[in-house]
Amino acid sequence: MGGQYLVEDKWWVSPYNYADEVTAEFDLPQKVEIHDATLRDGEQTPGVVFRKDDKVRIAEALDDVGVERIEAGMPAVSEEDFEAIKAISKRGLKAKIFTFARALTVDIDKAIDCGAHGVIVEIPIGYPKLKYQFGWTWEDVLRKSVDCINYAREKNLYTVYFPYDTTRARDEDLTNLLTRIMAESPPDSVGVVDTMGCALPEAIKYMVRKVKNLTGLPVEIHTHNDFGMGVATELAAVTAGAEVVHSCISGLGERTGNAALEELMVGLQMLLGFDTNYKFDKILDLCKLAEELSGVKPATNKPVIGQGNYTRESGIGVDLVMKNPLAMFATAPQFFGREGEVVLGKKSGKASITYTLEKLGIENVNDDTVTKILKAVKQQGAEKRALLTLAEFKAIVDRQKG
Repeated sequence: MGGQYLVEDKWWVSPYNYADEVTAEFDLPQKVEIHDATLRDGEQTPGVVFRKDDKVRIAEALDDVGVERIEAGMPAVSEEDFEAIKAISKRGLKAKIFTFARALTVDIDKAIDCGAHGVIVEIPIGYPKLKYQFGWTWEDVLRKSVDCINYAREKNLYTVYFPYDTTRARDEDLTNLLTRIMAESPPDSVGVVDTMGCALPEAIKYMVRKVKNLTGLPVEIHTHNDFGMGVATELAAVTAGAEVVHSCISGLGERTGNAALEELMVGLQMLLGFDTNYKFDKILDLCKLAEELSGVKPATNKPVIGQGNYTRESGIGVDLVMKNPLAMFATAPQFFGREGEVVLGKKSGKASITYTLEKLGIENVNDDTVTKILKAVKQQGAEKRALLTLAEFKAIVDRQKG
């Protein structure tokens, strides 16, 4: 692990992330892997459909960025999904290919037929799900799980037991279930699943430790973003020892979405100090591909990939946007294959005007004229309630110089 808060020309985050008083409470694993579920959970975004060729393209892009595991879909959904997973498995990617399965041996057979390396075996344990949706007890969950887990492991599939809505499970139900699972059908790893995105980071840390103590197995964390904490809770899980984090590109997923892949990559590398091999300069292209194929456009201020993340309208520090971006941002835009941008509007200052004039190669503009240009820019930006285009700026310059 690197543990560097400052890497020149790349990032400059808080040194307090690495203070002894902070890290003393960490129980970080030696390595963390990303399990990306865009092709399954991401496609569950209402209105999003990925066809077979789309899924292959996204899988190849995920592999190129360096994602260790790809959840290629749920083969039981349709024949096209089955064929897509099969095609991805034959691609010879570096990433391990997983499928999503109900606790049914027929779903395990489909995973095998697809050529998958592993399988996520899902079954509910959250009390609202058991009480109102399924009418089950924890004993019913156990009975439905045992044979399926054993069957998957007998077939040499890496088996992740995924008792979903974990964070709303009754404590006695979860304890009884996992204790008996370990006695009768131990999987390879267990998921802590915050299906409704409703647990605090401290609660997630508690649950990761609890599951580790009950099972002695690697723990995987899968969260949603209903309270805006999807990434925060997954990073918290890692500090408690979780070895695998689940994600979707750009935070795609049901309702408010899943923990965002690109944010997890940055968080693992820059905030927790893991030496990753992710290709950060390819993240933007990956997210643009997902945007193109999903039709879901990320917010302008979306962390990591937002179009406006490195845009400066305020005149203060304009020169530093280009000369020393880490004075103005926690991450250098060049690290992601991007550039800083200075724009003009109501909040501009004289430095913004001078910078833009130099950028456009407009010379011989005295200080008095710059002041007049600034006044006109601020007025037009306020009236327009938007940024000025370069054409609009040039027109103002021509008027003031004339």
